[in-house]
Amino acid sequence: MASYCCDGVSVSNMASRLEINFIRLLSRCESIASEKRGETEWRLEKYVGALEEMLVALRKSLSKPTAEMLTEYTRKVDFLKGLLEAEKLSSPTEKALANQFLAPGRTPTIANERMPVSKTVHMQTKARCTGEMRDELLGMSETDLRNRRGLPLDERQSAAELEAVLQHHHNLQEKLAEDMLHLARNLKNNTLAAQNIIKQDNQTLSQSMRQADMNFEKLKTESERLEQHTKKSVNWLLWLMLILVSFTFISMILFIRIFPRLR
Repeated sequence: MASYCCDGVSVSNMASRLEINFIRLLSRCESIASEKRGETEWRLEKYVGALEEMLVALRKSLSKPTAEMLTEYTRKVDFLKGLLEAEKLSSPTEKALANQFLAPGRTPTIANERMPVSKTVHMQTKARCTGEMRDELLGMSETDLRNRRGLPLDERQSAAELEAVLQHHHNLQEKLAEDMLHLARNLKNNTLAAQNIIKQDNQTLSQSMRQADMNFEKLKTESERLEQHTKKSVNWLLWLMLILVSFTFISMILFIRIFPRLR
């Protein structure tokens, strides 16, 4: 059976005091991470450092959690560390890229969570980084737009011209993206066509090799038949010569017997 501490943390009856404190601190860190923090906020980084130390102690503890729970704790602590490191980056693009590699926890930290807080923090961070990238790309924000309304006419015209230039560049970027997509599709189609041609050539080559093997077998069979026929012809010729020589020898003997030499 599971028991609940006063903070709503779900732990087993055999859980150590160290694990209970770790879960409380982890829940507090996730709560701070989900809030909007200023640049002077220092608690989260200190708390995460304390979490790392407590996690090392948990691994060495005699009453340490199961391997699955330790893996989940490590995953959540690494997520918070990566989140802090990503926030220290200066470029929104770098922040968004670093945020893509973060892996939030899979299970709730405390019992009253419907969804893991780390997943919520991850989605909030992704949305914030996307907004910062959009503002950086367009070169303007809502504050800039409000300030431009109070500028003199010349400055408003310059702002309007700048906005037109930015819009023009934005349109060029969209057109470039469409062209790149079109080129990518053409490259894919050409690659598929080349694959089909190579496949057909391979099939043709395989058929040619099979036909060559069949022709070789037929040629081998015919060569054997020709060799046998040649041997038969040689045998008949040899017998014919033997018969001719024998007939000649017998004829000479008869000739000598019938016609003895004159004395």
